[in-house]
Amino acid sequence: MVNCFMGVDPGLSGAVAFYFPNQPDKIAAYDVPIVDNEINCSALTQIIQQFEPDWAIIEEVGAMPKQGVSSTFKFGCSYGMVRGVVGALMIKTTLVRPAKWKKHFALAAEKEKSRERAIQFWPRSEAFQRKKDHGRAEAALLARYGSDLLIK
Repeated sequence: MVNCFMGVDPGLSGAVAFYFPNQPDKIAAYDVPIVDNEINCSALTQIIQQFEPDWAIIEEVGAMPKQGVSSTFKFGCSYGMVRGVVGALMIKTTLVRPAKWKKHFALAAEKEKSRERAIQFWPRSEAFQRKKDHGRAEAALLARYGSDLLIK
């Protein structure tokens, strides 16, 4: 039985969220901790350990068109750091392409729509109040996606 799904929107502007299928109104979402323009792996580990997730759903990302080489490298490093932390904690992991999980929620690429959908699922949560909380919203939706697909 899975008590907690973790969703991860990787990258420096990304987020991590924790969804509890037995308490569907409960969600916890945090911006990925950053230090010196890199993911703070130690702080990320502490956040994850606090919630003891059984399963991680990580957005499977790649290079984006018109993104510079330096940006692509930094993004890839962030993605690898997240994968490394989750792997070191021995959490079962599923990678999912953005198009797949967004289709599940009838979303397109527009990040604001993800934030609106998260507010619909968790109206009492303060995690998605700001426009810039779209990363938190996407992480939360990734966790919910995992629950929807893996529990049913």
